[in-house]
Formats: sequence, structure tokens, C-alpha cells
Amino acid sequence: MTGLSTNLIHADDSKSRVPDVVTPINVSTTFKYDEDPANLDAVADLPDGYKEDQFIYSRLQHPNQVKLEAVFDEILGGYTVVYSSGLGAFYGLITHFNPKQVAVGPFYHGVKRILDIHERNFGLKQLSYSEEDLEKLQPGDLIHIETPVNPQGTSKSIKYFADKAHAKGALLSVDSTFAPVPLQDPFKFGADIVLHSATKYFGGHSDLLAGVLVVKTPEIRKQLADDRTYLGTNIANLESYLLLRSLRSYELRIRKQSDNVEKVVKFLAENKDKFKTLRTITHSSLQTESFVKEQLPNGYGPVFSISVDSKETAKLLPSRLKYFHHATSLGGVESLIEWRAITDPYVEQTLLRISIGVEDPNDLIKDLDQALSSFN
Repeated sequence: MTGLSTNLIHADDSKSRVPDVVTPINVSTTFKYDEDPANLDAVADLPDGYKEDQFIYSRLQHPNQVKLEAVFDEILGGYTVVYSSGLGAFYGLITHFNPKQVAVGPFYHGVKRILDIHERNFGLKQLSYSEEDLEKLQPGDLIHIETPVNPQGTSKSIKYFADKAHAKGALLSVDSTFAPVPLQDPFKFGADIVLHSATKYFGGHSDLLAGVLVVKTPEIRKQLADDRTYLGTNIANLESYLLLRSLRSYELRIRKQSDNVEKVVKFLAENKDKFKTLRTITHSSLQTESFVKEQLPNGYGPVFSISVDSKETAKLLPSRLKYFHHATSLGGVESLIEWRAITDPYVEQTLLRISIGVEDPNDLIKDLDQALSSFN
């Protein structure tokens, strides 16, 4: 089997239209039809739609989006559809599968807002992860989990929720953004659909928005892609180019970030009592449940959270750090810290989310040490 790093660079070779080693930026939204009238077909006469290599209009498909999906097909173990953002991908999931009930827990606030819209407009019912609520699931319903969880960075058992869903004829979707391949493969533990905000680790440079859904059959993939055309959520041309560029170095980055976060979290956990204002540290590497290492056999997700003694400390701490930008999002080569309450209305206002980049881990540790020590 071809290795991950090789697939990241070569899985889309067969989709290249020009001899350029570096994929060119395609900015055109429209493409000329074949000059030979004999090769023209009415779309009504094409039961399966346009061919993969037939480009009409970029809202339908375009060259770099096709190349992206070829790479993702190889590395994510399924049939992929790329979207303009992670929320675009979740919107495509909910629109296509159209569950009447969705079981969710603490999770990304943007996903919550989409479910709220569907509750308002279509009567969607939101359930919790409680045993009582999971018993209410019906065929066609959905359990949606994040693992690791945003913003804490802790893990949930995919197999547990897959078993609960399938016992009721429901589906399990897993947002694996915080632990993408090769760290975690949700399909191995029973997931039916996998979602990634490709803005994060696949993008890796804080300069693009993208999302991806991964499903198990080409039929569902085609239906999702057809829906995407009319939802208007296809990834744009420039973002496709940027994402392809990023994927070439993706494995190098994610392995470095995963190695870095283990060292940083270990330091904080072992020295927690040294810091007067530090209350808790949450991360998958600190969990003791056996499923965590089974799900994350190749390293931990590079995001974790800390809580401090007060809202005032949480607001001040980022300004005392040298190598952590105070900003939202995650997954870039640069380390970030965020007083999470700025963007997430559902978290405690003493929580800070930390995204570890590819810097020297010793420098990151020293920076956190001096910043936290400044409150002693």
C-alpha cells in the first residue's frame, strides 16, 4: 500500500491537465465547450450528469477541486466531497441525510447554530447523549460527535456511539477535525460519515476556508455533490489551489504538532501546582480510558485547553505570551491561544483554548512558563 506522504503528493497526478509540477491556480468560473458539435450533449440526455473531466461552471466542479477530492479519497479511506468551509460540509450532511432527530453534546457552536436553524424551520429535534435520549432515536436519525472535542481537546469513544446509533437504525457522523489522519480513523470504529474542517490541519497555514465530508459509497458521494451544486457550497478556485499546496506537507506538520503538544501538556500537567492561577488542563493525552489510545494510535490532537482562576486572568494571559498569537481558529503552523469566550457563547469564561504549532516545543514551554508564573 502506498504511504500517506506519497499519496499527499501524487494521488492527484492522474487529474493533472498541464505539465506543471506545481498545480496552477485556476481562476476561471466558466469553461469553453468542445468546439466539435458532435461532442456536445444536452444535460437532460446525461442520466449520470457531467463527466468528472468535463468542466462547465466552477459552482459544479473545477480542476483543482477534482484534484483535491482525488487526494482526500486516498488518505481518508472513503468517497469525499469538498466544501467551501467546515460548516458548509455539515450543512451538506444535514441537508442530504435530513434526520428528524440529532443527538449532540458540547460541540462547536457553529454546528449548534445550523441545527437551531433546522429546528426553527423544519422541526428538527435536538437530543442529548444521555441514555434516555439515545433510546429515543429512530431509523434515519443521527448521532453527531466531535472527537477530540472542541475546545477541550478530550476524546469520546467512537465505538460506543456507533453501537448506540446502529442499534436504533440511526447514523453516526464524526467530526475528526481535531485528530485527522494519521492520528485517527473514525471508520475503523463504526462511523458512517466523517467530517473535517479542512481550514484547520489540512490547510495548516491560516489562509483558507474549506471542509470535507467522507462517506462509504460512491452513490452517496454523488448525491452530496449534486446537492452541493445547488446549495452553492463548492470550494472556490483559489482555496483549492492553497489547500492542494498545503496537503503536500501535511504529514510533516501534523506529526510535528502532535509531538509538540504531548511535550507541552506533559510539562503543564507535571508543574500545575507551580502556577497559582492554573486550575485545570484538558487533553486526550491526560485521559486514562483504554479507548483513547486505540482511537489515537499515532499521536494526540494538537489542541488542548486550560482553565484559570478568573475571567480577568483569562483575558490577560494571552497578552503575556511571546510565541502564541491571540486569535481564534487552530491547526496552523503558528501556535495560537484564545480566550474562547470571545467567539463561543457556550464555554466558561475562564477557559483558554491552545493550538500548538510547529515551533520548537522548548520555546513554547518556556513561554507558557513565564506567562503563567507572572501571576504568582
